Amino acid sequence: MDEIISTRKLSKQYKDVLAVSEMSLNVGKGEIYGFLGLNGAGKTTTIRMLLGMIKPTSGKAFIKGQEVYADNTALWKHVGYMVEVPYAYPDLTVKENLELIRRLRFISDKNAVDAIMDKLELTKYAKRRAMDLSLGNAQRLGLAKALIHNPDVLLLDEPSNGLDPSGIYEIRELLTHLAADQGVTIFISSHILNEISRFATRIGIIHEGMLLRELNKQQLDEMSNKRLLVNTRDNSITHDFLTNAGMAVSINKDGHLEISDNSAIEHPEAIATMLVQNDNPPSMLNVVEEDLESFFLRTIASKNNSI
Repeated sequence: MDEIISTRKLSKQYKDVLAVSEMSLNVGKGEIYGFLGLNGAGKTTTIRMLLGMIKPTSGKAFIKGQEVYADNTALWKHVGYMVEVPYAYPDLTVKENLELIRRLRFISDKNAVDAIMDKLELTKYAKRRAMDLSLGNAQRLGLAKALIHNPDVLLLDEPSNGLDPSGIYEIRELLTHLAADQGVTIFISSHILNEISRFATRIGIIHEGMLLRELNKQQLDEMSNKRLLVNTRDNSITHDFLTNAGMAVSINKDGHLEISDNSAIEHPEAIATMLVQNDNPPSMLNVVEEDLESFFLRTIASKNNSI
């Protein structure tokens, strides 16, 4: 894998609180890496160390093969970021804020501001002061500042905060395009887990400062719990019939039958045939897969129970 973002036993200690503990991760070119954790898990601290905003207690972080530290200014022309609150100069307009960023980044193209406003649908707010923006549009302004210089690497902390469903969809499509078509590497933290599952190519789960697990979409699919939901005219008779056939069957809180056998999940049509032949045909037959949120909660619960 062509490593663009990596850490080596990265740790941050605040007095008696270990915010991040010996974290080692790797993100390849063009990947969208979803960084998932509860509030206080260490997500923002990790991102701040990746940006050189805070110094690690131990360990190192690298972007594009270069070690991250505050004075490595040459590195930041390749990086766009938004961390927690999307800060802006409140008395300046959207366009004035972006024009200031253009100059600070020594971008010679004077059309860069108009182009990024169009891309983030901020043109109609160009003359509005930053302090008068809605939370969603303030978030768009933060993203515009992160993207104005066409970076190779994006580090985004909760970029969907305050956006309505339409805005979340637009940002998802934009980030997917940047990664797939332009090879931009994206490291993104979020609490909207099922939204992340729609477009992240790989995820890392952090809990209490520790990286518990990294996995790609295929691995997530393989490790997620699956079950076959069945409903018939008489679920009690069907339960006994399937149990006698050697299957692991339970009745859930909604009164539906749940079958966890892989053979049934992979071949629900065989279950349907069995039930029809038993004169108790299914009125519902549905394979249900555990979503990312459930997998995430199961993963951190397993960690807590092991302590």
